[in-house]
Amino acid sequence: MLNAVAREPAVRSKEVIHEIVSAQEFGVVEKKLSVWESVYQIGAIRKGLILIVLALIWEFYARSVNNALMFPTFSSTMEAFGTGILSGGLITKAWTSIQVLLIGYAAGIALAGLFTVIAINSQIGTDLLETLTAMFNPLPSIAILPMAMIWFGLGMQSLVFVLIHSVLWAVALNTHTGFTSVSTTLRMVGRNYGLRGLRYVGKILIPAAFPSILTGLKVGWAFAWRTLIAVELIFGVSSGQGGLGWFIYENKNLMDIPNVFAGLFSVILIGLIVENLIFRTIETRTLRKWGMLS
Repeated sequence: MLNAVAREPAVRSKEVIHEIVSAQEFGVVEKKLSVWESVYQIGAIRKGLILIVLALIWEFYARSVNNALMFPTFSSTMEAFGTGILSGGLITKAWTSIQVLLIGYAAGIALAGLFTVIAINSQIGTDLLETLTAMFNPLPSIAILPMAMIWFGLGMQSLVFVLIHSVLWAVALNTHTGFTSVSTTLRMVGRNYGLRGLRYVGKILIPAAFPSILTGLKVGWAFAWRTLIAVELIFGVSSGQGGLGWFIYENKNLMDIPNVFAGLFSVILIGLIVENLIFRTIETRTLRKWGMLS
C-alpha cells in the first residue's frame, strides 16, 4: 500500500492536459485557384465557350461544303441576321410570334390550373385529368391544326387553340403530380397552423410542389414554341402579319438561305434567352430561396 501511494504522484505527473483552442485561432488553408480555374467556375462563360466552338464548327463545315444554297456560313448568317435586326423586319416577325405565344401559353396555364384544382379536390377530377392526359398528351399539336382551321379559320384563334393544346396537358400533369407528391407530414403541419383554402395552397402545396410545376412550365414552353413555329411554317399569317415561321418559309421560297438560317438562329436565340434568363431567374428566386436547391 505504501509503495502504491508513493508511486501515485509519478503517475499523475504523466497526465496530459488538453487546452481548448478557439477555431478562430486556426487559419483556413485554401488553395489559390488559377486564372483558368476561376474562369471555369462561371457557368455563363462555360456555355459561351461551347457556343463559340459550335459557331466555329459551323463556319468551317460550311466553308468546306462551299454551297451557300445548301449550308451558308455562320458569318453570312450573322450578316443576314444583323441586316434583319437593323431593318426591323426580323424584330417585327419575332414580336408577332411572341405575342401569339404569350396568349396561348397564358391560356394553357390557366386551364391547367383549373383542371388541377378539380383533380386535387375529388377522385372524379383526378380520374378525369388522368384520362384526358392519357388521351391528348401524346397527340401532336400540329395534328389538330386542320380541325382548328375549320373551326376558327386562318387567324390567331387557330394558333392560340393549337398552343393551348401543347401547353395544357404537360403543365396540368406535372402540377398534379407535384401536388400529390407533397408529404403527409407537411400537409399536417399546414393544417395545424390553421391554413385553409388558397392560403394552404399558396404556402404549403405550391412551394413543396414547385419543382414539378416549374418542370411543367418549361416543358409547356418548349412544346408551345416549337409548335408555333411549325404552325407558322404551314400557314403562318395571322391578321395580315406572319411570325418567324412565316419569315423562314418566305425566304425559303425566295431561295435566300442565309435569311432562312437567320430566322432559325432567331428561334434558337429566343429559346436560349427564355431558358437561361427567365426560367433560371424564377428558379433562383424560388427553389434556391426555399432551400430546395444548393
